[in-house]
Amino acid sequence: MPGSRRGDWHDEAVSPTYSGNTPGNGAAARAQDAAVALLEAVRGELASLRLPLELPAAPGARRTAAKAVGQLDDYILPRYRSLDAPLLAVVGGSTGAGKSTLVNALAGHPVTRAGAIRPTTRQPILLHHPADAAWFTSARVLPTLARVRGELDGAGTPATRAGATPDAAAMRSLVLVSDAAIPEGVALLDAPDVDSVSDDNRQLASQLLAAADLWLFVTTANRYADAVPWKLLVDAASRDILVAVVLDRVPRGAEEEVRADLRSMLTREGLAGSRLFVVPELDLDAMGMLPAAATAPIAGWLRDLAEDATVRSEIARRTLNGTVRSLSGKVAGLAEAARDQDDAGRQLADDVTAAFTDAGARIHRATSDGSLLRGEVLARWQDFVGTGDFFRALESGIGRVRDRLGAFFKGQPPPAVKVETAIETGLQAVIVAQASRAAEDADQRWRADPAGRALLGTDDLSGTTPDFPAQVAEEIRAWQGDVLDLIRAGGAAKRSQARWLSLGVNGLGVVLMVVVFSLTGGLTGAEIGIAGGTAVVGQKLLEAVFGEDAVRRLASQARRSLEKRCAGLLERQQRRFLDRIGPLHDGAADTLEGLAGELAKLGEGA
Repeated sequence: MPGSRRGDWHDEAVSPTYSGNTPGNGAAARAQDAAVALLEAVRGELASLRLPLELPAAPGARRTAAKAVGQLDDYILPRYRSLDAPLLAVVGGSTGAGKSTLVNALAGHPVTRAGAIRPTTRQPILLHHPADAAWFTSARVLPTLARVRGELDGAGTPATRAGATPDAAAMRSLVLVSDAAIPEGVALLDAPDVDSVSDDNRQLASQLLAAADLWLFVTTANRYADAVPWKLLVDAASRDILVAVVLDRVPRGAEEEVRADLRSMLTREGLAGSRLFVVPELDLDAMGMLPAAATAPIAGWLRDLAEDATVRSEIARRTLNGTVRSLSGKVAGLAEAARDQDDAGRQLADDVTAAFTDAGARIHRATSDGSLLRGEVLARWQDFVGTGDFFRALESGIGRVRDRLGAFFKGQPPPAVKVETAIETGLQAVIVAQASRAAEDADQRWRADPAGRALLGTDDLSGTTPDFPAQVAEEIRAWQGDVLDLIRAGGAAKRSQARWLSLGVNGLGVVLMVVVFSLTGGLTGAEIGIAGGTAVVGQKLLEAVFGEDAVRRLASQARRSLEKRCAGLLERQQRRFLDRIGPLHDGAADTLEGLAGELAKLGEGA
């Protein structure tokens, strides 16, 4: 490169906390290892971060997390692991600003294609000194981009040994060109347009700029105030990255005016220390090259950087620390996003839980206040006990119930199975109805919330699953089996009263079920007398067989068994909602918050 005086780069020195891992520098080596371990922990946490709920800030947070992981892989971790690697100077800027022309001028011969058709830079080209090849042929930096070894053809553009690279593959590959014209210690990377019409080009340009140790940002006299480049320059200021702005194609006579205006803008945006180079509007030669003198100050500045190891080290550390500080702010923001997700997820979960808790409470009332003894269940119970003779016998006094019940049941009782069937049918109707109501309630609550609405999508969860009635019937039969097992266990402990077991296990089981259901709280009029009478008779009968304390215990156990099975049925239905939320209370927000604090200290050199 043509020589020039050293540029006025005089920004404050970066803290030397993270120096190279040189022999005898054990403390620095340990600090470097600790920094790498912290950064790897941050990368793992960000890579596993899940923000499934469609909150207003969620899309931006997901993009931030993905870009942060990419920057850790492309730049931060590689630079911490190899602090003495050559500087990577990325040449970026707007469409048609003259990036490729500048790169060719700095190399002293045509290297990359420049032209009027946009976008021209489809495949990034990295120029490096032959002695620096090992730093870039590996996946040390930009590991997601495949390496393609390039040679300069007769036209002055890189050609791969394997031939032309298709555009799709080119966008994910990096052409490496070894060129002795590039000073050892600094590599140049020609990036796509930051405002390209191609989404892929813009994303790649952003990725490459995020992996840079310093920027050569190219703009023109009539485009330097455009919004897109300034957004990137402001990001550079937040990273404290060294930026050299190349103001290209400045009309003769307007240099000082345009320079002053651009310098004022840079100062306002926190980039007062940036170098500013002005390239006048000049005709290109037959090979599309600028006169060497036009870019000599830029070439000299880069050469001075390359020759001064101390300055290179300061630049690398300054950019690295600034990037880590910027990453700390992003991680803190992601911690807040994760906390918002947890809060929103808990609210959605609470909505579902409340709906199904209410359903459980309604089922409890219906199965404990006598409501189930209406209709078919009551009719089958009356058939079972023979209401007329049975209640006339009770009129003589409940105190002699053992003798009266014993005499009454010496005959063959009607089948208890009809009562069991009626209980199953009635109980199934109650559970299915209340679960459906809960599902409808939960569905409506979610659809009133944007995050819940997104989780539901086009699915309709406002009813129970098709197999739910069959599941309920199966659970009720299982509960009835539990009741019969309780009767068998209680009868085995009362062998002296085995004569009462002539009623049969099923008969006593039915009586226990009716006792569980008939507290009469929900009945009115004549039903109270009927249900109340059946409850009293059933309870006294069981007390005659098992004893008063045992009956209370049996009824309590039967009630708990029923409630447990009902809760399981409702839980399966509400799980359809909760599974869509994903895990809650996983501690991601607290972890990210703690990592953000550690990154802030690392970025400050603490």
